[in-house]
Amino acid sequence: MLDEKVALKELEKLREEINYHNHRYYILDSPVISDAEYDRLFKKLQEIEKKFPHLITPDSPTQRVGAKPLSEFKTIAHTIPMLSLNNANTIEEAREFDERVKRFLETKGEIEYVAEPKMDGLAIELVYVDGIFTAGSTRGDGYTGEDVTQNLKTIKSIPLRLLMEEQVKVEIKGKEVIPIPLPIPVRLEVRGEVFIPIKEFEKLNKLREENGEPPFANPRNAAAGSIRQLDSKITAMRPLDIYCYGVGVIEDAKFKTHWDILHALKRWGLKVNPFIKICKGIDEVIKYHEDIEKKRDEIPYELDGVVVKVNSLDLQNRLGILTRSPRWAVAYKFKARQETTKVIDIIVGVGRTGALTPVAVLEPVEVGGVTVERATLHNQDEVDRKDIRVGDAVVVQRAGDVIPEVVVVIKDKRSDKEKPFKLPDKCPLCGSAVVKEGAIHRCTGGLSCPAQLKEGIRHFAAKRAMNIEGLGDRHIDQFVEKGVIKDIADLYSLKKEDIAGLERWADKSAQNLLDQIEKSKDTTLARLIYALGIRQVGEHMAKVLANNFGSFDELMKADYDSLIEIHEIGPETAESIVTFFREEHNRRVIEKLKKAGIKIVVSGQSSVVSSLKGKQFVLTGTLSGFTREEAKELIERLGGRVVSTVSKNTDYVIAGTEPGSKYDKAVELGIKILNEDEFKDLLDKK
Repeated sequence: MLDEKVALKELEKLREEINYHNHRYYILDSPVISDAEYDRLFKKLQEIEKKFPHLITPDSPTQRVGAKPLSEFKTIAHTIPMLSLNNANTIEEAREFDERVKRFLETKGEIEYVAEPKMDGLAIELVYVDGIFTAGSTRGDGYTGEDVTQNLKTIKSIPLRLLMEEQVKVEIKGKEVIPIPLPIPVRLEVRGEVFIPIKEFEKLNKLREENGEPPFANPRNAAAGSIRQLDSKITAMRPLDIYCYGVGVIEDAKFKTHWDILHALKRWGLKVNPFIKICKGIDEVIKYHEDIEKKRDEIPYELDGVVVKVNSLDLQNRLGILTRSPRWAVAYKFKARQETTKVIDIIVGVGRTGALTPVAVLEPVEVGGVTVERATLHNQDEVDRKDIRVGDAVVVQRAGDVIPEVVVVIKDKRSDKEKPFKLPDKCPLCGSAVVKEGAIHRCTGGLSCPAQLKEGIRHFAAKRAMNIEGLGDRHIDQFVEKGVIKDIADLYSLKKEDIAGLERWADKSAQNLLDQIEKSKDTTLARLIYALGIRQVGEHMAKVLANNFGSFDELMKADYDSLIEIHEIGPETAESIVTFFREEHNRRVIEKLKKAGIKIVVSGQSSVVSSLKGKQFVLTGTLSGFTREEAKELIERLGGRVVSTVSKNTDYVIAGTEPGSKYDKAVELGIKILNEDEFKDLLDKK
């Protein structure tokens, strides 16, 4: 019988051997042993672990079968946000992206890009610490995702332990060789796309139909639904796969290009799309896009375009990011899938800003695996341009394979019964006058309009705005419809008796909501500006305004000329801001918010902002006094900017315990490095 010491050595050997064969089978598609031999190795591992259960490790191949069902998902904050991408739908738009990159970099030379198929799956992040898979999450809102670690562990193509260098071999001219050593990072955050291959999806749907279960609409829905199962044993039965396309934080590893990172991921045993290619200039990108689109139906998984990224990491850092997307990447979409249907009716939706949007009600039609019953008509000018009438036969598509829209009217099928459409001159919800601003028809009812009030409260309470947890859509509907809340400031005058008397509210839940509302009073100026829902003012623009004006009183006094002088503010945005603060109803709401105790002035504005404004910071290592997100918010509140990569443009590197390669880079470039105490002194500096 094995003693514990011998058993431990045998387990380590078996796990290493099985991980190697998993890599050959699931990643390289090139097994070197038979299934029967693999099964014998796996069974032997199970038997030893059964005898010595305390020696089972989280990264053991036996731990993929699924764990005890969860009651709900926890959340995981992404160290670096998982941003969405701007789209290019035509050759002209792809060239415009290239021109924007060149203009920003002030170069006329060709840019080197990495192009790869854009998977139609579920974006996830994998976290490896010392080579061990420790956490996995969905993209979520880009900042925080669902903790789906147990479910991701069931996917065979996700290694539970990164491969050691001696296990990885590459083939050069028919010979297997071990490449130059590539140490495993202390921390590696990998981004990838989980998907279900088309043939496996068809098998899955056939099985569901045989079992009397409804089929999935498309592979993407099937993959997303599988990853979000509370019971990981169900996930384990789904034919999920993954391709990794990038990284978040990567400690103790230096790379110059995105291409180098992708090859490092392969060498660590992660699966990377084989169609990825380096393109010298936008012409090669366009040719690559055409080639992949021609092969679209031959590729065994769903694609909706190609992703184009600037290859140089230094250039990526110089280009930076916008609020929700990087300047250095774009999703270059394929032509959308199209189908023919009929317009049954045209209805009017009223949005948060009062914009009236015509919406076509369609005879249900399946477009790219999704049943489409409604399509946006955008605005009256678009309706007139396309001459869309109620009763028309039309071609409909999912724009970018996502948002349904009417492409063209089939006028040959017209009779004399089709009815032209015009947006009303009165708001269909509140009866207020409708005015036209450019291409947009807008209700003038402001926050007195039910649709605008409800949407305004939703926006105001959102996570990236005032972050009032527990205030859901159903609650907002109740408060507005019962007349408890007539504007956003009324949230801060709510009493327990106002809430507890409503349906499905108890004393405890009412108190919890009041506590969250009270907590939201402690906010930043940028968050409050964003929360007000000023047209043209997103998160990034809210930070620009906060950094430039420092207080709400100063911002409210700003005129068009002073706004337009700010580099990032254009004419439409300036006009929108002036109009918002000129409107008396909005000023009354702001006064109510002030009286409610909202903190709307940035502390330390007069002395600290001037020293940190415009400065670039990089965070590395673990901070004991606050989380990275808290440190980032403090820096941004005081006018600074946090970036992910050290470059010659970096002003400060804040180093916590166990700093990584960013620290070494800062030393190499002579960048000022602050420890945590020095960082606090900088924040407190008068």
